[in-house]
Amino acid sequence: MKRVGREEQAEGHPRPQAGDGLDQPGQAVEVAKARPLGRARAAAGAVTDLIIATAPRIPVRDLETLRRQFPGLGPEELADKLVAGAVKGSATVGAGVGAAAMLPVPPAMPTELAAELTGVASIELKLIAELHEVYGARPPGNSRQRATAYLGAWADERGVDPTKPRTLNGVLGTQMRRELRQRVLKRTLRNLPTLAPFMIGAAAGAMMNRRETRHLAERIRRDLRRRQVNWEALEPTAPERPELPGGTGGPTGPAASAEEP
Repeated sequence: MKRVGREEQAEGHPRPQAGDGLDQPGQAVEVAKARPLGRARAAAGAVTDLIIATAPRIPVRDLETLRRQFPGLGPEELADKLVAGAVKGSATVGAGVGAAAMLPVPPAMPTELAAELTGVASIELKLIAELHEVYGARPPGNSRQRATAYLGAWADERGVDPTKPRTLNGVLGTQMRRELRQRVLKRTLRNLPTLAPFMIGAAAGAMMNRRETRHLAERIRRDLRRRQVNWEALEPTAPERPELPGGTGGPTGPAASAEEP
Protein backbone atom coordinates (compact mmCIF):
# COMPACT_ATOMS: atom_id res chain seq x y z
CA MET A 1 0.00 0.00 0.00
CA LYS A 2 1.40 3.37 -0.98
CA ARG A 3 2.11 5.80 1.81
CA VAL A 4 1.01 9.34 1.09
CA GLY A 5 3.59 11.94 2.01
CA ARG A 6 2.93 15.34 3.46
CA GLU A 7 3.37 17.04 0.08
CA GLU A 8 0.99 14.65 -1.72
CA GLN A 9 -1.55 15.03 1.00
CA ALA A 10 -1.40 18.78 0.73
CA GLU A 11 -1.85 18.69 -3.08
CA GLY A 12 -4.17 15.76 -3.80
CA HIS A 13 -5.51 14.66 -0.45
CA PRO A 14 -6.31 17.71 1.64
CA ARG A 15 -7.07 17.18 5.27
CA PRO A 16 -10.77 17.35 6.18
CA GLN A 17 -11.81 20.78 7.33
CA ALA A 18 -14.36 21.80 9.97
CA GLY A 19 -16.97 22.80 7.38
CA ASP A 20 -16.73 19.70 5.19
CA GLY A 21 -19.77 17.89 6.69
CA LEU A 22 -19.97 15.25 9.38
CA ASP A 23 -16.53 13.72 8.80
CA GLN A 24 -15.25 15.11 12.08
CA PRO A 25 -16.28 13.04 15.11
CA GLY A 26 -16.85 16.13 17.24
CA GLN A 27 -19.16 17.63 14.64
CA ALA A 28 -21.21 14.47 14.43
CA VAL A 29 -21.59 14.47 18.20
CA GLU A 30 -22.81 18.07 18.15
CA VAL A 31 -25.43 17.26 15.51
CA ALA A 32 -26.55 14.24 17.50
CA LYS A 33 -27.01 16.45 20.53
CA ALA A 34 -28.88 19.14 18.61
CA ARG A 35 -31.58 16.85 17.25
CA PRO A 36 -32.96 15.66 20.62
CA LEU A 37 -32.76 19.24 21.90
CA GLY A 38 -34.95 20.50 19.07
CA ARG A 39 -37.46 17.72 19.66
CA ALA A 40 -37.42 18.43 23.40
CA ARG A 41 -38.33 22.08 22.69
CA ALA A 42 -41.31 20.99 20.61
CA ALA A 43 -42.37 18.55 23.32
CA ALA A 44 -42.09 21.28 25.97
CA GLY A 45 -44.66 23.37 24.11
CA ALA A 46 -47.20 20.55 24.07
CA VAL A 47 -46.66 19.71 27.75
CA THR A 48 -46.92 23.39 28.68
CA ASP A 49 -50.35 23.61 27.04
CA LEU A 50 -51.44 20.55 29.00
CA ILE A 51 -50.22 22.04 32.28
CA ILE A 52 -52.04 25.32 31.56
CA ALA A 53 -55.26 23.43 30.88
CA THR A 54 -54.87 21.34 34.04
CA ALA A 55 -54.00 24.16 36.47
CA PRO A 56 -57.55 25.52 37.09
CA ARG A 57 -58.81 22.02 37.92
CA ILE A 58 -56.23 21.20 40.60
CA PRO A 59 -57.98 20.82 43.98
CA VAL A 60 -56.56 23.22 46.55
CA ARG A 61 -57.33 23.06 50.27
CA ASP A 62 -58.00 26.40 51.91
CA LEU A 63 -56.47 27.39 55.23
CA GLU A 64 -59.49 26.32 57.25
CA THR A 65 -59.41 22.83 55.73
CA LEU A 66 -55.66 22.51 56.27
CA ARG A 67 -55.91 23.55 59.92
CA ARG A 68 -58.72 21.07 60.43
CA GLN A 69 -56.69 18.25 58.87
CA PHE A 70 -53.54 19.15 60.81
CA PRO A 71 -54.76 20.43 64.18
CA GLY A 72 -52.34 22.08 66.55
CA LEU A 73 -49.72 23.01 63.95
CA GLY A 74 -48.38 26.50 63.36
CA PRO A 75 -47.63 27.95 59.90
CA GLU A 76 -44.08 26.61 59.63
CA GLU A 77 -44.99 23.15 60.91
CA LEU A 78 -47.95 22.98 58.56
CA ALA A 79 -45.81 24.13 55.63
CA ASP A 80 -43.29 21.40 56.50
CA LYS A 81 -46.08 18.82 56.29
CA LEU A 82 -47.20 20.09 52.88
CA VAL A 83 -43.66 20.08 51.49
CA ALA A 84 -43.00 16.57 52.78
CA GLY A 85 -46.15 15.27 51.10
CA ALA A 86 -45.38 17.02 47.80
CA VAL A 87 -41.77 15.80 47.79
CA LYS A 88 -42.94 12.24 48.38
CA GLY A 89 -45.55 12.52 45.63
CA SER A 90 -43.17 13.91 43.01
CA ALA A 91 -40.54 11.29 43.90
CA THR A 92 -43.13 8.54 43.46
CA VAL A 93 -44.06 9.88 40.02
CA GLY A 94 -40.40 10.13 39.02
CA ALA A 95 -39.63 6.59 40.15
CA GLY A 96 -42.55 5.16 38.21
CA VAL A 97 -41.70 6.95 34.98
CA GLY A 98 -37.92 6.71 35.29
CA ALA A 99 -38.02 3.10 34.12
CA ALA A 100 -39.01 4.13 30.59
CA ALA A 101 -35.86 3.87 28.42
CA MET A 102 -37.17 5.99 25.54
CA LEU A 103 -36.47 9.46 24.17
CA PRO A 104 -38.99 12.27 24.63
CA VAL A 105 -39.62 12.96 20.94
CA PRO A 106 -43.02 14.00 19.61
CA PRO A 107 -45.11 12.47 18.19
CA ALA A 108 -43.36 9.38 19.55
CA MET A 109 -42.80 11.06 22.92
CA PRO A 110 -43.61 8.48 25.57
CA THR A 111 -46.89 8.96 27.33
CA GLU A 112 -45.07 8.13 30.54
CA LEU A 113 -42.76 11.15 30.31
CA ALA A 114 -45.58 13.54 29.45
CA ALA A 115 -47.53 12.17 32.41
CA GLU A 116 -44.52 12.68 34.68
CA LEU A 117 -43.99 16.30 33.70
CA THR A 118 -47.69 17.11 33.98
CA GLY A 119 -48.13 15.14 37.18
CA VAL A 120 -45.15 16.70 38.95
CA ALA A 121 -46.19 20.18 37.79
CA SER A 122 -49.68 19.57 39.21
CA ILE A 123 -48.26 18.43 42.54
CA GLU A 124 -46.00 21.48 42.71
CA LEU A 125 -48.80 23.88 41.69
CA LYS A 126 -50.98 22.42 44.43
CA LEU A 127 -48.13 22.88 46.89
CA ILE A 128 -47.60 26.50 45.81
CA ALA A 129 -51.31 27.28 46.21
CA GLU A 130 -51.55 25.70 49.66
CA LEU A 131 -48.35 27.39 50.85
CA HIS A 132 -49.97 30.71 49.93
CA GLU A 133 -52.91 29.70 52.09
CA VAL A 134 -50.66 28.77 55.02
CA TYR A 135 -48.75 32.05 54.90
CA GLY A 136 -51.91 34.12 54.57
CA ALA A 137 -50.97 35.28 51.09
CA ARG A 138 -53.83 33.98 48.95
CA PRO A 139 -53.98 36.10 45.75
CA PRO A 140 -57.24 37.95 45.07
CA GLY A 141 -59.69 36.81 42.41
CA ASN A 142 -61.54 33.61 41.60
CA SER A 143 -60.04 30.14 41.35
CA ARG A 144 -59.12 30.51 37.67
CA GLN A 145 -57.38 33.84 38.24
CA ARG A 146 -55.47 32.41 41.17
CA ALA A 147 -54.50 29.37 39.08
CA THR A 148 -52.94 31.73 36.53
CA ALA A 149 -51.08 33.53 39.30
CA TYR A 150 -49.77 30.20 40.63
CA LEU A 151 -48.62 29.24 37.13
CA GLY A 152 -46.55 32.42 37.08
CA ALA A 153 -45.17 31.61 40.54
CA TRP A 154 -44.23 28.10 39.35
CA ALA A 155 -42.46 29.50 36.28
CA ASP A 156 -40.60 32.16 38.29
CA GLU A 157 -40.05 29.95 41.36
CA ARG A 158 -41.28 32.83 43.49
CA GLY A 159 -44.35 33.65 45.51
CA VAL A 160 -47.17 35.63 43.90
CA ASP A 161 -46.38 39.33 44.17
CA PRO A 162 -49.63 41.32 44.59
CA THR A 163 -47.82 44.52 43.55
CA LYS A 164 -47.20 43.18 40.03
CA PRO A 165 -50.32 43.25 37.83
CA ARG A 166 -48.88 40.56 35.54
CA THR A 167 -49.21 37.99 38.31
CA LEU A 168 -52.83 38.89 39.09
CA ASN A 169 -54.57 39.75 35.83
CA GLY A 170 -55.72 36.17 35.26
CA VAL A 171 -54.61 36.25 31.62
CA LEU A 172 -51.74 34.15 30.29
CA GLY A 173 -49.72 36.57 28.20
CA THR A 174 -47.00 35.76 25.70
CA GLN A 175 -44.22 36.40 28.21
CA MET A 176 -45.70 34.09 30.83
CA ARG A 177 -46.25 31.33 28.28
CA ARG A 178 -42.64 31.67 27.19
CA GLU A 179 -41.46 31.43 30.79
CA LEU A 180 -43.61 28.35 31.36
CA ARG A 181 -42.18 26.68 28.24
CA GLN A 182 -38.64 27.47 29.39
CA ARG A 183 -39.32 25.91 32.79
CA VAL A 184 -40.84 22.80 31.23
CA LEU A 185 -37.90 22.53 28.81
CA LYS A 186 -35.37 22.77 31.63
CA ARG A 187 -37.28 20.10 33.53
CA THR A 188 -37.40 17.90 30.40
CA LEU A 189 -33.64 18.12 29.85
CA ARG A 190 -32.97 17.42 33.51
CA ASN A 191 -35.21 14.37 33.33
CA LEU A 192 -33.38 12.80 30.39
CA PRO A 193 -31.14 10.72 32.71
CA THR A 194 -34.29 9.14 34.17
CA LEU A 195 -34.85 7.43 30.82
CA ALA A 196 -32.12 4.93 31.67
CA PRO A 197 -32.56 1.19 32.05
CA PHE A 198 -34.96 -0.01 34.71
CA MET A 199 -34.05 0.69 38.37
CA ILE A 200 -31.21 3.03 37.39
CA GLY A 201 -33.70 5.39 35.74
CA ALA A 202 -36.25 4.87 38.50
CA ALA A 203 -33.76 5.82 41.21
CA ALA A 204 -32.57 8.86 39.25
CA GLY A 205 -36.13 9.97 38.55
CA ALA A 206 -37.13 9.80 42.20
CA MET A 207 -33.98 11.61 43.34
CA MET A 208 -34.21 14.39 40.77
CA ASN A 209 -37.92 15.07 41.32
CA ARG A 210 -37.44 15.05 45.08
CA ARG A 211 -34.62 17.57 44.81
CA GLU A 212 -36.45 19.83 42.36
CA THR A 213 -39.67 19.95 44.38
CA ARG A 214 -37.82 20.62 47.65
CA HIS A 215 -35.76 23.38 46.02
CA LEU A 216 -38.92 25.00 44.61
CA ALA A 217 -40.63 24.84 48.02
CA GLU A 218 -37.67 26.49 49.74
CA ARG A 219 -37.68 29.41 47.32
CA ILE A 220 -41.45 29.89 47.52
CA ARG A 221 -41.45 29.77 51.33
CA ARG A 222 -38.56 32.20 51.59
CA ASP A 223 -40.47 34.64 49.39
CA LEU A 224 -43.80 34.20 51.20
CA ARG A 225 -42.30 34.78 54.64
CA ARG A 226 -41.63 38.40 53.65
CA ARG A 227 -45.37 38.96 53.11
CA GLN A 228 -46.73 36.59 55.72
CA VAL A 229 -50.01 37.55 57.44
CA ASN A 230 -50.92 36.17 60.85
CA TRP A 231 -53.89 33.81 60.80
CA GLU A 232 -55.74 35.92 63.38
CA ALA A 233 -55.62 38.91 61.02
CA LEU A 234 -57.13 37.04 58.05
CA GLU A 235 -60.74 37.49 57.06
CA PRO A 236 -62.75 34.27 56.62
CA THR A 237 -63.11 33.20 52.99
CA ALA A 238 -65.72 31.00 51.37
CA PRO A 239 -64.21 27.75 50.06
CA GLU A 240 -64.19 27.27 46.30
CA ARG A 241 -64.18 24.03 44.39
CA PRO A 242 -61.87 23.62 41.37
CA GLU A 243 -63.34 24.14 37.94
CA LEU A 244 -64.18 21.16 35.78
CA PRO A 245 -64.82 21.07 32.02
CA GLY A 246 -68.55 20.64 32.59
CA GLY A 247 -68.74 23.60 34.96
CA THR A 248 -68.99 21.54 38.12
CA GLY A 249 -66.50 21.34 40.95
CA GLY A 250 -64.62 18.44 42.41
CA PRO A 251 -61.16 16.93 42.56
CA THR A 252 -59.54 15.97 39.30
CA GLY A 253 -56.19 15.91 37.53
CA PRO A 254 -52.87 14.33 38.50
CA ALA A 255 -52.61 16.26 41.76
CA ALA A 256 -55.94 14.90 42.94
CA SER A 257 -54.60 11.37 42.90
CA ALA A 258 -51.34 12.27 44.68
CA GLU A 259 -51.05 11.14 48.26
CA GLU A 260 -52.21 13.84 50.64
CA PRO A 261 -49.62 14.72 53.26
